[in-house]
Amino acid sequence: MLLKHTTDEIKARKALTINPAKTCQPIGAMYASLGIHGCLPHSHGSQGCYAYHRSTLTRHYKEPVMAATSAFTEGASVFGGQANLLQALDNIFTVYNPDVVAVHTTCLSETIGDDIPQIFNKAIADGKVPEGKYVLHANTPSYVGSHITGFANMTKAMVDYFAVSNGHKEKTVNIIPGYVEPADMEEIKRLGDIMGIKTIMFPDTSKVLNGPMTGRFKMYPEGGVTIKELKLAGSSKGTIALGNLASGAAAKALDVKCKVPCQILDLPIGLQATDMFIDTLRQIAGVNVPDAVTFERGQMIDIITDMHQYFYGRRVGLVGDPDQILALAKFLVSIDMCPVYIVSGSPAGKKFVKRLEEITQEVPYEVKISVPGDMFLFHQWIKQESVDLIIGNTYAKYIARDEDIPLIRFGFPILDRVGHSYFPTVGYKGGIRLLEKILDAILDRIDRDSSDISFELVM
Repeated sequence: MLLKHTTDEIKARKALTINPAKTCQPIGAMYASLGIHGCLPHSHGSQGCYAYHRSTLTRHYKEPVMAATSAFTEGASVFGGQANLLQALDNIFTVYNPDVVAVHTTCLSETIGDDIPQIFNKAIADGKVPEGKYVLHANTPSYVGSHITGFANMTKAMVDYFAVSNGHKEKTVNIIPGYVEPADMEEIKRLGDIMGIKTIMFPDTSKVLNGPMTGRFKMYPEGGVTIKELKLAGSSKGTIALGNLASGAAAKALDVKCKVPCQILDLPIGLQATDMFIDTLRQIAGVNVPDAVTFERGQMIDIITDMHQYFYGRRVGLVGDPDQILALAKFLVSIDMCPVYIVSGSPAGKKFVKRLEEITQEVPYEVKISVPGDMFLFHQWIKQESVDLIIGNTYAKYIARDEDIPLIRFGFPILDRVGHSYFPTVGYKGGIRLLEKILDAILDRIDRDSSDISFELVM
């Protein structure tokens, strides 16, 4: 049982993290790698690390996640993993025949200091990378950053390795979607299609981690951005990066390398953020917003106005990834809900915290923010003064259960529910679904409380 502490006592704990609201870099890098068509992610480290990364992604997406490992033993941990990676690349291309191998490092290989580009050069020179096949890598030490950092590093590596300018601008717009679900990536592309815009999304895990059951195993599903598209991204009219922490580095690298101008926006969660995304997309592509998009926007506004009395003044606790909790906080404030506790385990910097403070400055309660923080602190705040709703990943369910508070599962990982990889929460359609989930949680609690009162009156 957790004990109550004063605010000063809670703030004093700095040297210990309890139940961190994040996971390690290689998981994010592996997820980004799966967004490349015909790609086999490769974990340059021990089999234990690789097994954890695969199993976590498999449990979240309920899909078989394929990857390879350098299978470090004590020798590689001391003397370096070059021989392991060279043998692994030879085996992978010979046996599994991917189009590209995306290597991410782990604690072991980072600590010993393996030079991955040098190993790649030797592998190519030795003929271990067949002609027409590709390799790329990202440095993702687990003891720095989080899965968001790993995703950002691998996405930037796609730009560093493949993007080139062909000397003129194509009629394409790059979209870097951020660390979101396959369904969200699919929804973002759908909006682009409705507007008549040819987009290049990278990475793109739609149809990879939310595919159908066909009765046949396909190691490399149909989805994912192709190497051809990644190269063409260097000649696009512009880039929209969704979520600064997950997508900003790749967008800026593309601007520097290929002079493709970029706009870094919040994740399009909620009305205002989706409006900004649609308007930016319209401006870059030089098109008008079709009636079909305006209609979806109107539907979302209709729900907000019809059910506003249930949103108004509700206290909410948010725990999750920085880009997501920022967009969620902005959305909740816009519908007169009150995000009062906001925690992320991923480091995001002082500017990020300042933005959260600006977004929540009109909230009529004390707002507590901890970035980076942990879920133990989040729980302690709730014990000090409770909330009406918690929004967070699967691990928030223990807090919700202990304190008898409704929970909306959102973010990564979600291990005990399905639907997140099939139904978006971005865009207007996604916003409608998110409103539905919020209303279901609030109204279920109201119905239950009303039933309790009726029972007491009868007794």
